Amino acid sequence: MPQYQAPTTDIQFLLHDWLSLQQHYEAIGLGDFDKELVNEIISQGAKFAEQVIAPLNREGDEQSCKLENGKVTTPEGFAQAYQEYIANGWNAMLGDADYDGQDLPYSMAVPVHEMLNSANVSWRLISMLTESAVLAVSKHGEQSLKDRFLAKLISGEWTGTMCLTEPHAGTDLSLLSTKAEPQADGSYQITGSKIFISGGDQDWTDNVLHLVLARLPDAPAGVKGISLFLVPKILLNEQNELSEENSLSVGSLEKKMGIKACPTCVMNFDQATGYLVGAPHKGLACMFTMMNDARFQVGLQGLGIAEASYQGALAYARERLQSRAPQGVQNPDGKADPIIAQPDVRKMLLTQKSLTEGCRALSLLYATQMDIEKNAEDEKTRHDAAAVLAFLTPIAKGFMTDVGQEASHLGVQVYGGHGFIREWGMEQLIRDSRITQLYEGTNGIQAADLIGRKLSRDNGTMLAATVDLFESLIDKMTDESSRSQAKSILTQWQVLSLDLKERSAIDLAGAAYDYMHYSAYSLIGVLWLSMADCAANSDNSLVKAGKQKTCDFYIKRMLPRRDVFARNLLEDANDLVSVEDSLFDYQS
Repeated sequence: MPQYQAPTTDIQFLLHDWLSLQQHYEAIGLGDFDKELVNEIISQGAKFAEQVIAPLNREGDEQSCKLENGKVTTPEGFAQAYQEYIANGWNAMLGDADYDGQDLPYSMAVPVHEMLNSANVSWRLISMLTESAVLAVSKHGEQSLKDRFLAKLISGEWTGTMCLTEPHAGTDLSLLSTKAEPQADGSYQITGSKIFISGGDQDWTDNVLHLVLARLPDAPAGVKGISLFLVPKILLNEQNELSEENSLSVGSLEKKMGIKACPTCVMNFDQATGYLVGAPHKGLACMFTMMNDARFQVGLQGLGIAEASYQGALAYARERLQSRAPQGVQNPDGKADPIIAQPDVRKMLLTQKSLTEGCRALSLLYATQMDIEKNAEDEKTRHDAAAVLAFLTPIAKGFMTDVGQEASHLGVQVYGGHGFIREWGMEQLIRDSRITQLYEGTNGIQAADLIGRKLSRDNGTMLAATVDLFESLIDKMTDESSRSQAKSILTQWQVLSLDLKERSAIDLAGAAYDYMHYSAYSLIGVLWLSMADCAANSDNSLVKAGKQKTCDFYIKRMLPRRDVFARNLLEDANDLVSVEDSLFDYQS
């Protein structure tokens, strides 16, 4: 089983040197957050990830969760780790200070979240959804609702869930049938079933707050008739103390391919008491506050798993002795050379490394835009940051989780046959990462959202704001050749993106996945050239050489992948839609 070690050196380089975090904070009124505090948070987050939850990961996968007498039990050690997590204030990092949160910048929290995902993604999932629920309640809940529930949600004393999916309503929420009946006291009775509910019940906390989409009796048809409700597992009395159990239950636990240590529940609501969040029939807009945060957080799951797989593969490649290297003997005192000397193994490792570090840079750049959207004084600056976030969210979710899956497959490949064996822990990463491409909107849905909505919405302002952000990175580069190359990559992407706006809806639908990947490889290419340019001035010789060599690899061997996607997305969709359904069969 690979031992996880948080990549603190890379994180600190990206934050302090590449993103100039102190200047970033001062520009948005957060100058009190200094380098020492950032490093301390990263250090302590790394310690918790490495020492507390990473050791639980393998056994958690083996033990899984259990449902007995209507109660869920999580694997041994999970609940204790969570109590340590909330006792040390980790769950409250991003919470509103008015409700005992720490109100830290996203750029401080996101590196910690990556580490938690690398160490134990099943364990992290419940706290992740709780943080996303905090956003929805904070932004859309009435004051009375926030006063009753928000502080406990922020602290992590209670957890939150997202209840959207029904057996017949997944991507198409217009088919949703859960009902909400108004009551005389202003509450609602919620009746229906939800599936795939992560953390629907657990043995970590005394209460679980479910955010449930349902329809009021007078609801318009379709998605415009959906409302959002907060439905507690345990109801509160007038003193806001826990009182009686609500009329909801766990029908069953899903039997899954991966994330086995996270309870994925079928939730039944039988006239359960709930409270409206936001305006009637505006629930989907409220839920998207939670969903967009969760989509980025799922992208961090992909990044975290990619890092874990890379670390495992690298350690094994250095230890495993097989054959001799084609470039000559590397281990003259042994019978064979370590497999890291083999060019094909090195290519797999560099693929993992270049994609993982590129995605980390994207995630931290994204986090700075979240800081700006929340804290900048200038309205236009906040608006531009929001536009960038809207454009990059489907890329961050879709591409970073695809990278998690690719990197975890490469990790198993480096191990050879041993990677196929459970005890080594590498195959678990494939199983755990697979869900990230599916939940919070499949990656195909992310791609369709990017090309069908984000690319053209508001006359292309999201695209323009994203171009401006990446141009600002290029402008800071000092090496003229690298700056010119980065500018060329960005311009090519921008021109192709603008050309796509003239295509038909069918052609865009057929090109969606190709465009998402073309965009990601292009933008990460710019990030790599920017990072390498910055690292050239680093006092850390390992960072300096490592970034440049990895950048060279990415530009030479990874960036050309976008050419295939470009060719595909420029084709019309006739070859896709003209095939008759019957022709998919092998025989009549």
